[in-house]
Amino acid sequence: MYIPPAFREDRPEVLHAWIRAHPLGTLVTIGDQGLEANQIPWWLEVAETGKLRLLGHVARANPLGQSSATQPEVLVIFQGPSQYISPGWYPTKQEHGRVVPTWNYVVVHAHGRVVFHEDPSWIRAQLERLTDQMEANQPRPWSVGDAPPEYIAALLKSVVGVEILVNRLEGKWKVSQNQPEINRAGVIRALSKMPDSAAQEMARLVGEAARPE
Repeated sequence: MYIPPAFREDRPEVLHAWIRAHPLGTLVTIGDQGLEANQIPWWLEVAETGKLRLLGHVARANPLGQSSATQPEVLVIFQGPSQYISPGWYPTKQEHGRVVPTWNYVVVHAHGRVVFHEDPSWIRAQLERLTDQMEANQPRPWSVGDAPPEYIAALLKSVVGVEILVNRLEGKWKVSQNQPEINRAGVIRALSKMPDSAAQEMARLVGEAARPE
């Protein structure tokens, strides 16, 4: 991924938090038919040694789990909010007109090696971890144990576990850091007036990037 220095984010704690906040990642692999992409919710494990694993699952009917192609490396893309940025939001447009549209976004790329799991106990542990993470903010969190045992047993037979042994993380925060303060303020002002949550989130990200450390 091309990352100009102004947009690079390489702090592990920031990248880990972003993955946990946006766990639906796109797994890109090379299958029997060429490039394939699958959207999978992931649970991130960070070992004391710093080693990273992404744990997920796919339907057994998904060709991903049946592919015989060699996977030297795979990529998981975690995409956050994105927003079109109009040059009309920049006060400098009135000064000199040397402005153009752009697109703000945040993305994390996880590179690694994929391993598939058939063991029902491995798959259940992954389901429980992911479910507990996603249900944590619910008034009455649902757990895997709430469903009938025979139902869960049948479910475990219908999916394949997916593990990514992560060897590299890349983060790109393109949130108007390359603009002067007056233009960043204009972007925040315009985004803050929009009703959708993605625009509000982008306004917050632009504001955070604009603050001096």
